[in-house]
Amino acid sequence: MIETISRERLVALLEAARGKRIAVIGDAMLDVYLRGDVGRISPEAPVPVVRITEKKLALGGAANVAQNITAIGAACEMICVIGEDAAGVLVRQMLYDVGAETRSIVRVARPTTTKTRVVARSQQLVRYDEEDDVDIDGSEMENLLDAALRALDDADALVFEDYNKGMLVPLVIAPVIAKARSRGIPVVVDPKYRNFFAYGGATVFKPNRRELESALGAEVDLEHPKALPATFERLGVEHLLLTLGEKGMALISAAGEIGRIPTTAREVYDVVGAGDTVTAYLATMLAAGGSPAEAAVVANFAAGVEVGKLGAATVAPEEVIAAYDHFSEDTASSR
Repeated sequence: MIETISRERLVALLEAARGKRIAVIGDAMLDVYLRGDVGRISPEAPVPVVRITEKKLALGGAANVAQNITAIGAACEMICVIGEDAAGVLVRQMLYDVGAETRSIVRVARPTTTKTRVVARSQQLVRYDEEDDVDIDGSEMENLLDAALRALDDADALVFEDYNKGMLVPLVIAPVIAKARSRGIPVVVDPKYRNFFAYGGATVFKPNRRELESALGAEVDLEHPKALPATFERLGVEHLLLTLGEKGMALISAAGEIGRIPTTAREVYDVVGAGDTVTAYLATMLAAGGSPAEAAVVANFAAGVEVGKLGAATVAPEEVIAAYDHFSEDTASSR
């Protein structure tokens, strides 16, 4: 079955999203881009010498999901941990600057996760990461859990953005999902392998296909979905959303129904950040009253816009509507 949506419904959901409030809990990061030129090889070692001409800072991980949500026009509260360092100060300020609420950011005794990329002639030469990914515990974990539960008091949807940095541990995940379920708000999860099976109760669980198959230890055959009920039994979630590259997306329900969502990208320049855009739109559309299928269709249009931009970028509702119109025109002309 091919999932679709009318233009009137699309516009209505995007307008309704502006009044909603999304809580995002996950690993916030600082992305640093150092761009320059290579003119010689170092006399100290056989490596290029890069003369840096530009330094760019960007929000990464869960923080990028938060800024995507604010770009849609919804309110967003960021729940994360940062270190007592300059990078933590920057992350908090950058989140504040894009309109995200920062009252639930918890300072901890570990460095703020920072990824620094050195780029020359459009080629990434090296990336170095500053982080501590040991599981959080003790009073730091309790402070994080308290902040998350408080943030859910007035949230319309919840996002877990897990990058295996030690922040999202089962003792945090379980009570937060339980409260979201008790309030009847949708839960969207972008998981990683460490706590893959800890998100029972999620509304939409969106690993990529490789992550899902690695966790299950088996191939996911969408053409012969006999194993899907067992998969859902292990995960305990309501829907799976799988990205399939040039084939678009597949939304699978616990009942075994599979909805296909064809790709809408016209040009692909850079896929960096597309997953964060999908997560942001999924959560806001669910908060706005959309069904999982409608939310996935809208998120797919947003992703099609994002991959046409360089680097991690946000996508405005007006761009989603324009993408819908272009896709409709292209579809009609090809008949």
